[in-house]
Amino acid sequence: MQKTTFTELINGDMPVLVDFYADWCGPCKMMAPVLSEIAAEYQGRIKVIKVDVDRNPEVAKAYRIQGVPTLILFRNGQILWQQAGVVPAHRLRQVIREINLNKAQTF
Repeated sequence: MQKTTFTELINGDMPVLVDFYADWCGPCKMMAPVLSEIAAEYQGRIKVIKVDVDRNPEVAKAYRIQGVPTLILFRNGQILWQQAGVVPAHRLRQVIREINLNKAQTF
């Protein structure tokens, strides 16, 4: 199986929701079940990945991550949406729907 780099993932046509987190972060742990739910609901239409800021400081620095959790939604290398803190599932669905309305790709 070929390993895909972070840059390759976010530059693809499929939207990628990136969860910048840390193992020691309580709010990050609260996001885990929400992100699992979104990943299952939008399987095949959106990728959800996690990036540990302690293990990947260069990526966190490149995107100016100052607090965790921070969620960023990418498509074709562009940041479509970004928010720090805990985000409820209904808000993530709303963001995904809004982006779908603004793009030709069908979810």
